[in-house]
Amino acid sequence: MKLSTLADVYLDQIQDMHSCERQLIRAIPKMMKAASNPDLKSAFAEHLEVTREHLARLDRILEDLGKPAGRKVCKATVGLVEEGGEMIDADGEDQARDVGLICAAQKIEHYEIASYGCLQAFALQLGRNADAKLLEKTLNDEKKANDALSELATASVNEGAMA
Repeated sequence: MKLSTLADVYLDQIQDMHSCERQLIRAIPKMMKAASNPDLKSAFAEHLEVTREHLARLDRILEDLGKPAGRKVCKATVGLVEEGGEMIDADGEDQARDVGLICAAQKIEHYEIASYGCLQAFALQLGRNADAKLLEKTLNDEKKANDALSELATASVNEGAMA
């Protein structure tokens, strides 16, 4: 891959996040199944639907760019999903596993927040205002998901794992 301009980096990172969202669409149902807390299961189910919207937004941007999603694999997401898999497979108490699942999910959210923040800034700099609006919606969704996970953890899940 050759990166010569901001537009090159923008496309590369759009394709990277496309891979990220595709991976998450496969991973979230596994996290949902592993969760024991009904509110956590529900949060994962809700975010799965939102993640599908994020992928559709990226498809729209790629279509507007006249570029394919390509075969790029988001290696950061591969690692983050593997960490989530360790929590899914961990032996022990359900409540403790739920805490670990929230931690794994928040690591992913923070990666996405950083990535979509950069992409939105790139889109604005490149004059791709329609893209910037779509990316801002996704960025806000990721921030809301992270906040919801934090609230769930501190309101009930972490306390359940204290014993």
